[in-house]
Amino acid sequence: MATETISACTGSNLLQPISEITNLPLDQVNFVVCQLCALLTAVWFRLYLHPSKTSPFVRHVVATLLGIYFALFCFGWYALHFLLQSGITYGIMILTGVEHMHKYCLVVALGYLSFCQITRVYVFDYGMYSADFTGPMMVITQKITSVAFEIHDGMARKEDQLNQSQKLLAIRRMPSLLEYFSYNCNFMGILAGPTCSYNDYIAFIEGTPYRHRDLETKGKVNGKSRLNDPSPNTEVIRKLATCFISLLVFLSVCKVCPVERNVDDDFIATTPFYAQVVYLYLSMLTTRPKYYFVWTLADAINNAAGFGFNGYDSNGLPRWDLISNLRIMNIELATSFKVFLDNWNIQTAHWLKRVCYERCPYNPTAATFLLSAMWHGAYPGYYLTFLTGIVITLAARAVRHNVRPYFLGSPTLKFVYDVITWAATQIAICYTVVPFVLLSVGPSLKFYRSWYFCIHIGCILLAIALPVKPRHLRLKEQQPAVQPSLESTDSNSNQKQKAT
Repeated sequence: MATETISACTGSNLLQPISEITNLPLDQVNFVVCQLCALLTAVWFRLYLHPSKTSPFVRHVVATLLGIYFALFCFGWYALHFLLQSGITYGIMILTGVEHMHKYCLVVALGYLSFCQITRVYVFDYGMYSADFTGPMMVITQKITSVAFEIHDGMARKEDQLNQSQKLLAIRRMPSLLEYFSYNCNFMGILAGPTCSYNDYIAFIEGTPYRHRDLETKGKVNGKSRLNDPSPNTEVIRKLATCFISLLVFLSVCKVCPVERNVDDDFIATTPFYAQVVYLYLSMLTTRPKYYFVWTLADAINNAAGFGFNGYDSNGLPRWDLISNLRIMNIELATSFKVFLDNWNIQTAHWLKRVCYERCPYNPTAATFLLSAMWHGAYPGYYLTFLTGIVITLAARAVRHNVRPYFLGSPTLKFVYDVITWAATQIAICYTVVPFVLLSVGPSLKFYRSWYFCIHIGCILLAIALPVKPRHLRLKEQQPAVQPSLESTDSNSNQKQKAT
């Protein structure tokens, strides 16, 4: 029997023969194999460690130990950073109190992550795109900061200071050390996430539904009774099929249209601009399937364990999208920058919104993009992408507020508007994320120069020329519309009480 060895850099060498046969980096082979093992383990976890058969304590312990083992197998002793980051921030939560711990945890968790990312990029292997230990740390950082802010909301703020989402997610008691490590390091999400709400995770471990309460229909949809514990098998199979197709597409086309060709001197000099635009779209399109594969597989693992149930749709069918990270068709058919971002890396978008956008009193859009850049890592290309994203977001918002109403008069005009905005959105997204793929400043600026910074300039002019009311004014205008509906609801309830 082969002896398993743990390498400090790449984890286990047990799968080295497979790496050599497939000509794939060992880190990537370890990652995929561990995720497939996690999928099988998740089925066993749901069937044999179901909440009806064992205690939450056992489920927490098993989920945590398996997660730590998978992390060690993939990343070697670098996986201890996951435990150290979680342990330090838990100590901060206990010692500093609920009033300010969310701020300290954000700074420490993000600082620890940034230190590891800078060390990996500039000390070890600049430009490496295979699996690295800071990937899981990015998800753990999201979880640490989410828990800290949700504890602050639940234990330090008054109920009337919270919005509806914050009330739902607020944590009313301090998690135990086991619960905290289980949430951060469980085997279902340790390698690729996705981030989830602490309350949702604890409800899954304890077997008590949290979000999908259906009191109005009393457990029925269209006259059909609902199951309290529906089977995820159909959804898992569907997501695995999506993974297979995504992987097949990525392996077959990723080398046909390399992104680096967009900055090739001969290509820029000899290719007409319209052909450069088409090639940009195709080359960036081929980079997406690897994300579709990784995130859909991670979602399938959680679903196989029984986590991710989100109630029922209007047809009475179970929804398993509580922690889904993307909606592929909505991404490929997006007709606005916002729609694309709302359907890409969904859980990260939720985290940014809850931790930064909803709480930042000044320039929340810019602050959110800056936090996203810092969270992603130390490559300069990330910052160029998110700085460009700020400009494009402001321009897209201005166009939507000022131009879109003129195209809503007829279905034909609306269709024309959708086609134009789809093309514009796809090109704007590709233009924005080129530095994200190229990583370095030099090639990124070379690409933008070859396009004469045209989208930057156009978006700045649109954002200046087309007025958009500030966010706080738009929220104030929405409140009078909401207030009458609340008053009518209150009056209806009072009338019912009088009648009874």
